[in-house]
Amino acid sequence: MPYRVDLHSAAADAFDALIALGALDIDCPRQGSLAALIPDRVTLAQVAAALGVDSDALSVSHADGRDDGSVWVLAPRAISVGRLRIVPDGTGGSADVLRLVDAPVFGTGLHSTTALCLEALEEETRIALPDAVLDIGTGSGVLALAALMLGVPRASAVDIDDEALSVAAKNARINGLTDRLQLTRGGPDAVAGAWPLVLANVLAAPLIEMAPGLVRRVGRRGLLVLSGIPATLERDVAEAYRRLGMHHVCTKSRSGWVALIMRASW
Repeated sequence: MPYRVDLHSAAADAFDALIALGALDIDCPRQGSLAALIPDRVTLAQVAAALGVDSDALSVSHADGRDDGSVWVLAPRAISVGRLRIVPDGTGGSADVLRLVDAPVFGTGLHSTTALCLEALEEETRIALPDAVLDIGTGSGVLALAALMLGVPRASAVDIDDEALSVAAKNARINGLTDRLQLTRGGPDAVAGAWPLVLANVLAAPLIEMAPGLVRRVGRRGLLVLSGIPATLERDVAEAYRRLGMHHVCTKSRSGWVALIMRASW
């Protein structure tokens, strides 16, 4: 597990030295100081040697992972995807940004799989704005809430994790979107009906397992965005949905992950 290192008096070349060590994130909390997240394969002695200081000049502390420990950053940060801007709650700025609380559930927007879904969502809503969206495995609610920020009138979201639903509800509340978001505990079979746009950012194995139930939620000529898929498993996931009548539209990829955009044949 990565750990945090703080250097209170940093030399001019300290930043480059930390990058060379493979630091996962670096920040300057105060003038002349540096903080970094260091992979656990790098020892504190190696960090001290690279920086040219004694080990006791470094402060070491616990690092908190985000997105279920799959993203390591020193603090939440803002991201932009097309017309979308997602910022940490408490950050100043205009009213047209999506604010997210810092929580342990998946969905900060920083992970490649979420970014791929946000890109697909932003592009598709430019082409034709659906009247509703369904988000499977909503986590923080980021995708459903992003759809609402992009002008989709209403969103439904499901998750099997009570904490995720609680965080999603809080994010909806701080963004003034509670009245347009319906949250339900469970998977695709926990809701009835069909949607013109369905989003599912989970993992490859669950996507394959719940394919029949997920496809039932896609409306006539509806669009399905699947993410959380390692590039090596793209074909397996795509085939599971092709067998159920979904046509492959395109594939998006980033950092070894892919998102499949598929359309209903009915």
